[in-house]
Amino acid sequence: MKQVFRSRTALVLGWIWMAFAAFNAVDLIVRYSGPSSLVAAAVLGVLTALVFIACLRPAVILTEDGVLVRNPLRNTSVPLAGVDEVVVSHSIKITSGGESVRCWTPQTSARERAAAVRRGTSATTGGRHKTEPTRSKGEQAAAEALAGKTHADWVAEQITERAEAAKRAAVRNAGRVTPEPADGTGTRAAEPAGPAAMKVTWAPSALAALLAAAALVIAAILA
Repeated sequence: MKQVFRSRTALVLGWIWMAFAAFNAVDLIVRYSGPSSLVAAAVLGVLTALVFIACLRPAVILTEDGVLVRNPLRNTSVPLAGVDEVVVSHSIKITSGGESVRCWTPQTSARERAAAVRRGTSATTGGRHKTEPTRSKGEQAAAEALAGKTHADWVAEQITERAEAAKRAAVRNAGRVTPEPADGTGTRAAEPAGPAAMKVTWAPSALAALLAAAALVIAAILA
């Protein structure tokens, strides 16, 4: 099952800007007036590229086989069986084979952490105020499970659980033996190779956005 984790606020703001940029791009094309329009287009293009790279592109994608960390300019692929540790400070840090990657999103602010702690305190009383209705057992259990946790904490737990399940599956597969025929020529199943290493690549979409913005800037300078 594929899961995509990202900042909801950044996603909403990013798409609002994209709509604003599209409207202004059409207006610049319709009312083109020479160099001044190119300068405006260059500024709009640079800002739009930055919004795309910083708000819309970043995400943590969890699949059956691994974790894809999409940071502003790079993609980092980590096989689940190769995840050694997942820790959360202000951001999520995934360690694999001596290498590590910090996720651009989701992040945890001091305010969000404090709010999570307050929720954790109220979870044990069934409500923040005495006038609030008493929670059912199911609601209370859910509140206690999430007590003191931020969105980043929850995402880190999902990655850790899937990584541990992948490692258990790898151990089970490694222990399987093929049935031995009567002539005794049966062989043990081949041992699986160790987990693949962390792979870091440049993000084509991010580079394309930067190149497009750079082209607009050059066109505005030469106009």
